[in-house]
Amino acid sequence: MNYAIIAAGEGSRLAQEGVAKPKPLVELNGEPMVKRLINIFKRCNAQSVTIIINEFMTEVREALEAYDPGIPFKVVVKTTPSSMHSFYELSKVLPRGKFCLTTVDTIFREPDFARYIEAFEADDSSDGMWAVTPFIEDEKPLYVSVDEQMKITGFHDTAFPGARYVSGGIYAMSDKAFPVLEHCIENGISRMRNFQRALVEAGFNLKAFSIDKIIDVDHASDIAVAQEFIKEK
Repeated sequence: MNYAIIAAGEGSRLAQEGVAKPKPLVELNGEPMVKRLINIFKRCNAQSVTIIINEFMTEVREALEAYDPGIPFKVVVKTTPSSMHSFYELSKVLPRGKFCLTTVDTIFREPDFARYIEAFEADDSSDGMWAVTPFIEDEKPLYVSVDEQMKITGFHDTAFPGARYVSGGIYAMSDKAFPVLEHCIENGISRMRNFQRALVEAGFNLKAFSIDKIIDVDHASDIAVAQEFIKEK
């Protein structure tokens, strides 16, 4: 399994709230968030890890350049206008085949993530598998509608009657999705949620995998919450 991390945001809210370190290097229980992700990926059969950071993250770039995870590891340095554009830059260098993409501040428990990856690796009937969660704490959640077989039928900016899940910010798919991504870029479409909608509109068979709780680190107060969360069994 190949993995990719979007870490190209500015982390401005954390900085405004007094967090000195750039977001990828913020420590959770003594481990920088980006390295925590990479280590989890390694334990989930990572064949490679590719990460994108922006051009202003010199501290992050230096830390990653000095880091040897023991597997093929590539750092893309480019400032992009949106996470979808960051994904597009990653798509240019990602190995072909299946991969899992996540943002650097998406926090989950490792056993939950491992079960998700195992399910995706064993699934040959879908075009992708999205991690979703019934736990809603995001400021602007993306609601996900599914049918009885957990096939994704739509992505929604607002809650709808019977809404159960929101996107967890973890996406497993293959390079089959890249032409749709390229079409979005060529037509001036931005934001990951619009790429996801484009996949559904293109007829992709996307499945949802429910994880009880996934959280984001957007504010300084989220750091302590995340640290306690990942300690939970």
